[in-house]
Amino acid sequence: MGLKIESVGQQTDLLVHEYTWKDVVLYALGCGATLEELDYLYEGRGPKVLPTYAVVPTFAALHALLPVTGGDMLGVVHGSQSIQLHRPIPAEGVMNTVGTVAGVYDLKRLAQAVYTTETRDAEGELLFETTWTIIFLKDGGFGGERPARTPRVKYPERAPDFEVTETTQPTQAMLYRLSGDLNPLHADPEIGEKAGFGRPILHGLCTYGYVGRALVRHACDGDPSRLTSFEGRFTKPVWPGDTLVVQGWKEDEGRVLLKAATKENPDEDVFGNAYAVVR
Repeated sequence: MGLKIESVGQQTDLLVHEYTWKDVVLYALGCGATLEELDYLYEGRGPKVLPTYAVVPTFAALHALLPVTGGDMLGVVHGSQSIQLHRPIPAEGVMNTVGTVAGVYDLKRLAQAVYTTETRDAEGELLFETTWTIIFLKDGGFGGERPARTPRVKYPERAPDFEVTETTQPTQAMLYRLSGDLNPLHADPEIGEKAGFGRPILHGLCTYGYVGRALVRHACDGDPSRLTSFEGRFTKPVWPGDTLVVQGWKEDEGRVLLKAATKENPDEDVFGNAYAVVR
């Protein structure tokens, strides 16, 4: 079928996201937060907001733009994700987001679309920006341009500065989807079968949230306001119930390199080419 090259530059209307502390707590639980991270789970302590919550107000923008670019939704998978944070995310309030189709690319066998968003608070102050790269498994070969090469992250040949091992729950995707990512690929066994995975897979952004929690805890001293950016690529599927192993290497000037594998398949990364910048 191919994607619509003419969709590049199209924007959404202003999309309003109203939320309370219960929404940020639900998101933290969906990303595996435990009682050891009570600051994210109890309104008596704020609660603090995981920086990766930035993806939640922008789900609506992505859902509005996917039909604009076209493509077979049964072949859609998440390629990569980035967030750029300009100020801490409030525990409740109103956010306004505008999304843009930033690029449509032909990978011959596959296709790729890039979507960007800007989210501001009710006063108009910029809170964060996101970039979503979505892969269309069934829509390549339409004659479009190839994307620019993404720089490769080179991991040090030494032990990581931190490693976190956590087992997801068999119901993890069902819990995570309550924050707004309702793609049936993560819930319906028939869709998982038709998509070629055999069964529902965990949201890539759920894995992203798990890695983000480890990042804040071990590279930001538990202070989410210190994280300024975080990006990475989803490389292999994760199934609900898998055990994630997150590794991080601290570099100079606040840069942290990250990757994740599963205990079930330790030789293949599920999330990689990833890094963050910490104040």
